[in-house]
Amino acid sequence: MIQIQQLKLPITHTKEELEEKILKTLKIKKEQMLSFRIARQSIDARKKQDIHYVYTIEADTGMDEKIAGRLRQDKIRCLKRTEYQFPSSGQKKMERRPLIVGSGPAGLFCAYMLAKAGYAPAVLERGKTTEERKKDVERFFRDGTLAPSSNVQFGEGGAGAFSDGKLNTLVKDPVGRGRKALEIFAAHGAPKEICYEAKPHIGTDVLAKVIPSIRQKITDMGGTFFFESCMTDLSIKDGAAVAVEINREEWIDVQALVLAIGHSARDTFEMLLSHGIPMGAKPFAVGLRVEHPQEMVSRAQYKDAWLSLPPASYKLTANAGGRGVYSFCMCPGGYVVNASSEQGRLAVNGMSFHKRDGNNANSAIIVSVTEQDFGGSGPLSGVAFQRALEERAYALGGGAIPQQLYGDFKRKRKSASFGAFCSATCGQAQFGSLHELFEPSIYESFLFGMERFAGSIPGFNREDAILSGIESRTSSPVKIYREENFQSGIRGLYPCGEGAGYAGGILSAAMDGMKVAEAIAMEYAPNDF
Repeated sequence: MIQIQQLKLPITHTKEELEEKILKTLKIKKEQMLSFRIARQSIDARKKQDIHYVYTIEADTGMDEKIAGRLRQDKIRCLKRTEYQFPSSGQKKMERRPLIVGSGPAGLFCAYMLAKAGYAPAVLERGKTTEERKKDVERFFRDGTLAPSSNVQFGEGGAGAFSDGKLNTLVKDPVGRGRKALEIFAAHGAPKEICYEAKPHIGTDVLAKVIPSIRQKITDMGGTFFFESCMTDLSIKDGAAVAVEINREEWIDVQALVLAIGHSARDTFEMLLSHGIPMGAKPFAVGLRVEHPQEMVSRAQYKDAWLSLPPASYKLTANAGGRGVYSFCMCPGGYVVNASSEQGRLAVNGMSFHKRDGNNANSAIIVSVTEQDFGGSGPLSGVAFQRALEERAYALGGGAIPQQLYGDFKRKRKSASFGAFCSATCGQAQFGSLHELFEPSIYESFLFGMERFAGSIPGFNREDAILSGIESRTSSPVKIYREENFQSGIRGLYPCGEGAGYAGGILSAAMDGMKVAEAIAMEYAPNDF
């Protein structure tokens, strides 16, 4: 096939105009092109007076080398596309089916690949199915009744199920795991556009249908799911994981145990540490959700073209005297969500539906923190740091999401009312003194970022921008160490995904789940379970 890079078209172009541009670029007639596909689509808004779509196209003509050789252009080349290949099976006998703890993207995609290869994995999930979990989350948003094992953090689909469903990643992907994961999402109900958009997203509403479809496919291929089943203990013998306890009631033997536990499984971190599982504290970031009118953001990014384009996003970074300050999990047309998972502690996140048609844009503006900030030592010092901040946030809002206008945050005074726009939240909220949350260095770094970002998006530091806190679950505060074979220092134990410190989002977690599935397959031969 022929790959065409940097194919530019106006933002109002049609599919027919795209095809015409391809034919003109290749200098061929319509009947000479057998097929084409969009490999990548992005919006170039660097010049506000000339905003356009940019495509990478893969076309099949049947005479690709001849055409590419005739054109001799750097942006046109013959391409042999490499498809993702799951490895051949190893020789070691698998006595027991692989056991995967957690059904977030890492656990789901690990299970999917193993089930497809004939390993009949079993998946333990402390929370409920997507359908039942959704009911618990909606009740929590409505009246504040928290189900500790079925909430925005825990349950089928993981924490990403109640977010924007963003699928972009910076992880290098020479073997095509990311593309394969996107194709699996699309095959189970996600929009096909995710396979080529530069910033793909699914949306919480669509994810709620996609995840059960993936689960059903895994079941059809021989996998088994056990919901409301929490791994509460672990048995290690002669340096190998041999059994796990479920719900403090029963033990089951294991041979290959995948820990796809997510970044909020604090009780599991504690249990693993008690057994000497090698782990350490890792840096992460904390901050506040910031809301602006979506129209303001779209106008700033796209100027007069904003009505012809999808709601705009942004990515902002700054350095505040050695501390990184940056936007995280930006949700166009989204909502601020109460993402708590422990009684007496409060955390927030952002969420968008597929259409991203809410009135407000929000993102976390977060400040990097390290072990020097944690004020303690040991692998779980970051967890303790998170918990302390979440307890303060809970107290500031009386259990509701504490909010404050940016102008009042700067002046360290409690807000009394919203300004020109109101907050869009899922969960109860009330005004609170968010400036009391952070120690001075983090507080000043946050202010520095807000003021600096106004240089990129005018009005970012507007007095009535709405702050909500606290954003503390940006990534895992723990890294569970693993070796080149993807196993912990304990044989048969496979730390996996974001909770173990090897991913940072839905797609990278799915890719890490695939890596672990490959590692298991390369060692073991499937059995008839």
